[in-house]
Amino acid sequence: MSLVPRFFGRRRSNVFDPLSLDFWDPFEGRASPFFSDIGHPARDDAAAIANTQIDWKETSDAHIFEADLPGLKKEEVKIEVEDGRVLHISGERKKEEEEKNDKWHRIERSHGKFLRRFRLPENAKADEVKATIENGVLTVTVPKQAQPKPEVRAIEISG
Repeated sequence: MSLVPRFFGRRRSNVFDPLSLDFWDPFEGRASPFFSDIGHPARDDAAAIANTQIDWKETSDAHIFEADLPGLKKEEVKIEVEDGRVLHISGERKKEEEEKNDKWHRIERSHGKFLRRFRLPENAKADEVKATIENGVLTVTVPKQAQPKPEVRAIEISG
């Protein structure tokens, strides 16, 4: 959750989202966005994977998290549940080895580490989390506990 909006196409956090654990870092960027950071390719590339976008939807049976992670293998992605309440999704895309004879014309693919954390609601079964990665899309499924059905009891009317 960011207290200060980000500028120039960087990801914006929702200040009003109580389940977000994105914290504002006052030292992030180390410079004003109005000067040296504008259009800096290395910063833009690093920010692309560092701020991996994740969709979270709730169905009647589960909470489903989906992230586009093209080119990453399942060994490069780590999913953990901390204290039974916080879901951690992290990973790293390694930088491609450069050879001295190579002449690069453009580098647009991002590399680096990412980490996202989500506070799971009370109805999540954190011990039954399942994850799959297929065609570059990571899907993490957290089943929900069944809602107890309210007990309805007929009351006899006397008199």
